[in-house]
Amino acid sequence: MEFRTIVPCEKLQHQISHRDKILLLGSCFAENIGHLLVAHKFNVKINPTGILYNPVSIADALQMMSDRYQYTVNDIFRDGNLWHSFRHHSRFSHTDPELCINGINRELNAGAEQLHRVSWLLVTFGTAYVYSLRETGKVVANCHKLPASLFDRRRVGVDEMLRGWIPLIERLSDSNPELRIMFTVSPIRHLRDGAHENQLSKSVLLLFVDELCRMYPDRCIYFPSYEIVMDELRDYRFYDAGMTHPNEQAIRYIWERFSEACFSEETRTLNREWERLEKALNHRPLTPDKDTFRDFTVQNLFKLKKIREKYSYFDLSKEIDSLELFLKTL
Repeated sequence: MEFRTIVPCEKLQHQISHRDKILLLGSCFAENIGHLLVAHKFNVKINPTGILYNPVSIADALQMMSDRYQYTVNDIFRDGNLWHSFRHHSRFSHTDPELCINGINRELNAGAEQLHRVSWLLVTFGTAYVYSLRETGKVVANCHKLPASLFDRRRVGVDEMLRGWIPLIERLSDSNPELRIMFTVSPIRHLRDGAHENQLSKSVLLLFVDELCRMYPDRCIYFPSYEIVMDELRDYRFYDAGMTHPNEQAIRYIWERFSEACFSEETRTLNREWERLEKALNHRPLTPDKDTFRDFTVQNLFKLKKIREKYSYFDLSKEIDSLELFLKTL
């Protein structure tokens, strides 16, 4: 007897491997999956403009990277002691305007390099609500805790989203014919919008993504992370203390479903081998027996080299160099 609804995840025709370059943009959920990809040593760049939530700001970030846009002092503003960008997360804010601009441009350049060579673009939308600066009418990615009177809030419709994303996808496809885009909708609930408004927002995002996938069936796909949390994990034990964000257990489960759908058997096998070896590499001896620990370290070095020999595309140079250097100190 089955006591839960299993959301089907169709296997990708073109599966993701460690050979691929991957760029992730979007909400906190993109960061969660992105960090798991990093932990498993995929070639990943995560949110070069910081965490973003709405499709308008995410499209703007991709446009900046596609254009290789470079920030100047005219693109930032000062509030109190800090300089900010309306198109970036507050992690780029700084008391020094030059350091603020340098940090933004460094990440934009890194994102642009990844974007023009990526095999996969993974985009997670969090909300259909946007805030526009009244003075200019432009949608901002972050309000930086400025007074609400400076902004107008509204829910963007499917047609408006499509008007921004269709030419963007066409442009990205022209410059990178091998590019594939995976869309997800974040299961994180934006209850500040209100429970009903949050559902409306997610519904608009789902309709928008579905339309893009219908228009570009060979390039765009949808991964049902939202449905997995809502239907399979519909219990508060899968949420953190705030009751809106999936907890570590839920994120690990979504990673498992993601792996089953998106990775080949070889990639999943490699991930499992790396997980076991990484635990061994992080082991620290409980006793001062240097000879035993040296033998343990030599065995780990041997295993690293065997994996590198078996999977030549899996970059272990940093770990191998580090262990070889460490052995000289034992």
